Amino acid sequence: MAGGKVNDGPRILVFSTDKISDPAIDMAGLLKLHYPPTVYTISIPCSSAVKPRWILHALEQGFDGVFIAADGTDCPYGESCTEKTGQVVSTTMQMMKDKGMDPARLKMAAICSVCSEPFVNHVKSFSEYLRKSSNS
Repeated sequence: MAGGKVNDGPRILVFSTDKISDPAIDMAGLLKLHYPPTVYTISIPCSSAVKPRWILHALEQGFDGVFIAADGTDCPYGESCTEKTGQVVSTTMQMMKDKGMDPARLKMAAICSVCSEPFVNHVKSFSEYLRKSSNS
């Protein structure tokens, strides 16, 4: 760490759900599965509750990417979570294109409550993509 600031790669904001993906992310830490220290999480009740304006705001405020750790079919709030979250992502990607932003800076994947390794793999891969695209 130079000057007290972490500068180990792209900053990624993760929208994680308190009942489904948060436990997987917590378990990744307990299992000492390493992923970039520049990954930050915000806990929400349901992935379909994410608003496109929140994603755009994060990107406009300096995050390199946003990852939605979606509930998928495990959502306790409704069976249509996957479709609703997909619609949020689709709408936001179009808004990003309209603003001249690379829509690949937004990723979504279903992360179950015990999916620590898949979460770590997703954020590592996303971080590497963002690192390469910023160097292009």
